[in-house]
Parts: sequence; structure tokens; C-alpha cells
Amino acid sequence: MRESAGYRIRAWFSFRNLFLAIFLLGLLLRLFALDLKLFHHDEAVHAWFSWKLMTEGSYAYDPMYHGPFLYYVTAGMFSLLGDSDFVARILPALFGAAIIPVIYWIHTLGYLDERQTLVASLFVAISPCLVYFSRFLRHDIFQLFFTVLILAAILAYLERGRLRYALLAGLAIGCGMTLKEDMPIFLILIAIFALALMLGKKIRLPGTWLRDTVGGLIVAVGIMVIFYSSFGMHPEIIQTGWIRAYEHWVSMHGICRICGPWFFYILLFLLYEVPIFLLAIFGSVQFVMRHNPFHSLIARCRRAEKAGAETLVGPVPEILSPPPARRATWDKKELFFLFCISWMLSSIAAYAYIGEKVPWLIIHQLLPMIFVSVYLMTPRKTLVAAVSCLFLIVMTWHVCFVPVDVNEPIVQVQNSEDMRTVMALIDASDTVVIASDNYWPLPWYYRGDRWEKMRFYGKVIDEPSVYQVDPDMVITHDLSSYAALEGFNKTTYRLCYWFSIYDNEHRIPEYYFKRDGKLGSINIDVFTKPGLYEKAAILH
Repeated sequence: MRESAGYRIRAWFSFRNLFLAIFLLGLLLRLFALDLKLFHHDEAVHAWFSWKLMTEGSYAYDPMYHGPFLYYVTAGMFSLLGDSDFVARILPALFGAAIIPVIYWIHTLGYLDERQTLVASLFVAISPCLVYFSRFLRHDIFQLFFTVLILAAILAYLERGRLRYALLAGLAIGCGMTLKEDMPIFLILIAIFALALMLGKKIRLPGTWLRDTVGGLIVAVGIMVIFYSSFGMHPEIIQTGWIRAYEHWVSMHGICRICGPWFFYILLFLLYEVPIFLLAIFGSVQFVMRHNPFHSLIARCRRAEKAGAETLVGPVPEILSPPPARRATWDKKELFFLFCISWMLSSIAAYAYIGEKVPWLIIHQLLPMIFVSVYLMTPRKTLVAAVSCLFLIVMTWHVCFVPVDVNEPIVQVQNSEDMRTVMALIDASDTVVIASDNYWPLPWYYRGDRWEKMRFYGKVIDEPSVYQVDPDMVITHDLSSYAALEGFNKTTYRLCYWFSIYDNEHRIPEYYFKRDGKLGSINIDVFTKPGLYEKAAILH
């Protein structure tokens, strides 16, 4: 009976069951209370464009808002399930969780062992940055999924040499290229790495590689043409779009619109992904030590020392003989981790150089870091990783599931929870004047007929004009506002907020543990007629 019970327990904790549990955990963390927080500024813009595409059929590529894939698939979700915050975030959540099965596929191809697969999948499942940006309507999580899918499809093609994998790689490349303009960073890296391996005769391509490559390119280019031309409605984008994208993002890099130091993302790793960051450093050192080019010299020196000792005193007992220096062979697993280290370092370097420093770009550096972190996953290293997961879980809960304005750099310009009160007041109003150029996410939350109550001016208007409209509510930027409006009560609310390094730079250690620093914010003045709070059932 004891043996039977022990067998059942071991069977329950089998590799496949553990992997399935990790995948379900990752899926749960991404789907649970998906609309808990208000839309970020960019999310509101992306959702609004998708809604416009669904309702009016209008879309044309603009590099400022990145590629078309997100807008078409989100518009499709709106058509199927209705337009809401929850529905808008479903696909990012699913694509973020889908990275985990792709890691399993890489395992089945023989590039990761079971322990490495479980730890890497667990890190993806509970990583604060990956969970946060899987609950976030931006292009990056889609792009990251297609990035790892490209890698897996290419590995499958090298293993099995079938056309289907070349076509799948082409599909993933095409979709990735219709998302964001930094996708070529990964494609250039993987092309250079593959060329180096072929020149070094480390890999052999199937005899049909030319046909298969052409087929994959046709699929990739076809997808790009379809999406960027808006399904044929804007064919001119095929000629001009890539030029506009290059010019726009080079100019953004030049003016340093959202600047930060070159080590910006290192700070984010230390805030949110410490275990992965440290294990990746350790894994890189392990890799270098195993492939130390001086190993052969060390081995010869040891053999010479041993021979000298035997000449003087006779044979050296085996227990006293130094172990031979063992250098790892360049099998496919070692080549895979060499690529992951190259991917990690080149991504860190590229995003350190690029002028735009925004938190969502960390995930493109984090995924290869996760692969590097599981190199030589010994039982002791696995135990350290498992214990370290407690830090990741705590941070994930803090940044994703606390419904307040959290003082974290990961939020960038998150719309404040104060806006729920503001929108409750709007709902209770018949007419609202918006006299400010800072007003998102209101166009998304009051799309369609709900916008009819708004009187939008975009800047402060003279007071007689306000009284002529006779609104129930007036919204202004607090830095360009009225000292007072007769017949109105004035309250200042936070529109959006961000972590301010300048307000916390003298108390960084204290902030790290307490996370209680001062927030930077854009504020709005809200003028309301007496009784509006009571009408909106808000305590004031």
C-alpha cells in the first residue's frame, strides 16, 4: 500500500503534470481580474483605434502607433465579444501565456532538459514584467510570442527538415514584423548567428533549404503586405511605410523623447527580476568556464605535473591526482545556450543604446535572460531558483493585483485610479466641458454616443463661454486652469502618474524596500456643480 501511494504521488508530480500546472498558473495570473486596473494611456489609444477600425473600417499605418497586427486582432475580438477593457486584454494575456507551450516544444526538440524546461516555464509564468505586460494592450507581448515562435520553428526545421516549419517561421516573422519596428533586432541576430554556424560547419541544412527558405519568405512578405496595406485599402504604405518608420524612430532617438541612462533596464531587473538576473549572470559564467579556451593548456600542465611527480616519487595515488580539465563539447544544447547568451547580450546592448527608455521593452531582454538562467540547472541551482520564486510572486502580486496607484517604474504613465471618481461624476452629468489637452483615457471610455455629452475645447476657454454652456462639470489641466468658477466646487485629481527618480534619488535604498516614494503626475482640476457628488453616489 505504501509503495502504491508513493507511486501515485510520484506520478502526480511527473514532468508533464508539473509543466501543465505551471502553464495553468501562468494562464490564471494573466486572466484573473484582467480589468482590475484602468487602461494605461497607450492602452486607451490602442483600444480606441481598434474600436474605430471595427465600427468604421478605417485604419492606416502610422509608425508613431506601431504596426497594424494589434489593431486588427483586437478589432476582431471586439466584434466577437464586445468592446471592453477585459476583452481588449484577452489576446495579450493568451499570447503571453502561449510562450510557455513554445518552451515545451523547444524541450521536445532536445534543446532543454526537463529541469531546465520547468524552471524556465515557471519564470515565464510568474515573472512580474511578463505577467504585467501580458495584462496590457501593447504590441510587445505579441512580438515576444512571435520571437520565441520563430526560434522554435527554426530549431524544428533544423531537426526535421520539413517545409511546414519553414512556413511557420515565415508566418511568425511576418506577424512579428507587423507589430513593432524593433523586430529586426532579433531577426538580424539570428541571421548572423545562423550564418556563423554554417560557415563553421556546426549545422547542416536540409537539401531542400533553398525551396523552403523561399517559401517562408513568401509567407512573411505576404503577411506584411496584407496588413500594412490595410488589406489593400492603402497600397501606398507598401512603398512609403518603411521609410516613414525609419525616419520617425530615428528622430525619436535623436530628440530623446523619453530618455534614461544606458543602465535603465538593469535597474528594472534589480527591482523586479532579481533571481532571474543573478541566475543569468551565474549561468553565463558557468558557460564560459565550460568552454574556456585554456582548458586544453591546463590539462597538459596537469598531466606534466603528474608525470614529474611520478618520476620523483613514483606513481601518484589516484585520489591525489588532480581531475582532468573537461571542456564541454559543442553539441546542439551548448550551441543553443551560446545563442541565448548572444541574444541576451545583444538585446541588452541594443536597448541600452536606443534613446526611448520605456518599461515594456524590458521583456525583449528578459526572455533570453530566462533561458540563460537555466543553464546547467543542477539540483542545488534548481532549489535556489525555486526559493527565489517567492520574490517574483510577491512582486507580481504587488504590481499587477493591487488596485491603487503603485509607486513603480513599471507603470510609466499609468492612468490613475482617481479617474474612476472623475468618470463617475461624468456619468452623473448631462454636459461636461473638457478644457484641457490632457484628457486620455476619456475618448475610449466615452466612445460612440457617450461622447455626445462632452464639449471638447482642448484648452482653457474664457469664463463667460463656460457659463454659456452651463455644464454640470468642467475639466482643466491644473497648471492651466481657473482660480475658481462661480457656482462650482473645485477638486484636483491625478490623471496619470509615474515613478519619479528625481523625487526619490536621495532615498533609493529606503524606496527599494518600502516602495513609498513620491509620485510624479499630471493633475486635472475638476469643477462640479453642488450636488453632483451626491448624484454620483460618491462621498466627498
